Amino acid sequence: MTSATYHVTGMTCEHCVHAVTGELKNLAGVTGVTVDLVPEGRSAVTVTSEAPLPSAAVADALDEAGGYRLAGN
Repeated sequence: MTSATYHVTGMTCEHCVHAVTGELKNLAGVTGVTVDLVPEGRSAVTVTSEAPLPSAAVADALDEAGGYRLAGN
């Protein structure tokens, strides 16, 4: 098992948390997702998975959830 924390922009509320969590949990090998919401800031999203995830897969899942972005991208 491995975990990685990503800083995500664009999240403002619990609806955002649920959307992001749902999309990330759909990625192969993901076993858990926790979000430390910072409305209008950089929220910390920690993903636990069986193996490291490609950044592109995480970015695609965030986009699918509602246009959220990895900070710096």
